[in-house]
Amino acid sequence: MLKLINTISKKKEEFIPLSKDKVTIYQCGPTVYSHQHIGNMESVVRGDLIRRGLIYLGYNVEFTRNITDVGHLVSDEDEGEDKMEKSAKREGLSPIEIANKYSEIFHNDLTKLNCLPPDNETKASEYIEEMANMVQVLLDKGFAYATSKAIYFDVTKFPNYNFLNGQNLKMNIQGLGHGSEEDTGKKHSFDFALWFFKIDSHKNALQTWEQRFVGIEQTTLAGFPGWHIECSAMSKSTLGETIDIHIGGVEHIQVHHTNEIAQSESANGVKFVNYWLHHEMLDFDGGKMSKSKGNIYTLDDLINKGYDPLVLRYFFLQAHYRSKQNFTFEALDGAGTAEQRLIKLIKHLKFTTGGVILLEYKKKFIASLEDDINIPKALSFAWDVLKDTELEDNDKFATVTDFDRVFGLKINEKFYEKTDETSSSPEIVELIKAREKARNSKDWPKADRIRKELKVKYDYEVMDKK
Repeated sequence: MLKLINTISKKKEEFIPLSKDKVTIYQCGPTVYSHQHIGNMESVVRGDLIRRGLIYLGYNVEFTRNITDVGHLVSDEDEGEDKMEKSAKREGLSPIEIANKYSEIFHNDLTKLNCLPPDNETKASEYIEEMANMVQVLLDKGFAYATSKAIYFDVTKFPNYNFLNGQNLKMNIQGLGHGSEEDTGKKHSFDFALWFFKIDSHKNALQTWEQRFVGIEQTTLAGFPGWHIECSAMSKSTLGETIDIHIGGVEHIQVHHTNEIAQSESANGVKFVNYWLHHEMLDFDGGKMSKSKGNIYTLDDLINKGYDPLVLRYFFLQAHYRSKQNFTFEALDGAGTAEQRLIKLIKHLKFTTGGVILLEYKKKFIASLEDDINIPKALSFAWDVLKDTELEDNDKFATVTDFDRVFGLKINEKFYEKTDETSSSPEIVELIKAREKARNSKDWPKADRIRKELKVKYDYEVMDKK
């Protein structure tokens, strides 16, 4: 029985999907205005592991992840310049060229990290009509209002607006009052934008669409969607009005996901999400990643430093998605050592065909996944299988490659890439020759000493079999 910790209840709940035939999952994807750093990629891998875990447990999953290429302002609270346009001006390209450039890099990074492609990848700029339609519904139902600059969602019209983030709306009202520096016509400073008009601070916006909204006066037909409405429209378009699981980082609880719930449920009249799964952010050396601190690294940065991308994936496997993980290069080196040891144990397996999946370990593996997708615990069972000397090698291989359907470490591929390690290790070759000579001379103590040296110094195990 799968149980998930739901952010709303903060309790471990039995997972009951909406349909026996399909589980619907939506994950907030990247804003493609620049390279995605490893903190962004951590989010993608967390979602990939949750999805793989559900598939392993037998669920038929339909997975949507979006690409934001318009409407995400520098401030998540609807102020400032569009991130895409700011990047376009900086690089002397058009917003669509920026989106294409960094989307391609993002997709290449996903391939390197062996993440499954989504069933639906929704690009915000291709769902403008769906967003505008949802805005119109919110206007018609009285949940939204217009100023000369934008259309806003009135959060006082949605009961329990803060039930996801746990804030007190009355305290918000007392502390923040009306209006904002960007738009003094807002009824409440915490009302959020559904649509921006091409006027005043956005009069030079590079990405706009003409759209007339019924029931309001508009000074211009040109405009663009707010960031929050994008996910609601794309989720509804691909997965339906109510979905099983929504995945995202804890940084989105406060504003983005709170707003998604309000606008989706107000527009559709039904519950938006049954299970909210939020992963923790990745720290760097005990602190937050930021450009000002100079501690932002991309996947290519790590590759240029000599790291295999799957070492970073293994690093992410070591922490539960709800636990904070601290990135340091020492920790990454440790993950690399562990990943290499794991692959070396697998490469030393013999007679790998015709094996059977070991039910004793499979049951433990399944139990770990059913416990809120506990990947670190699941990984420990792969190690247990490989270290169990009572098991046949072919059964070990069958079991661990089965587990790798969740881990995504390409264990099967790496096994068949196996080469003769001695061909590039002359020191090992000489020691093996010396040991064989000692054995032929029946100098067993010397042979044992060399065998231990090979194990301790080179992590190379010699086994004498008929």
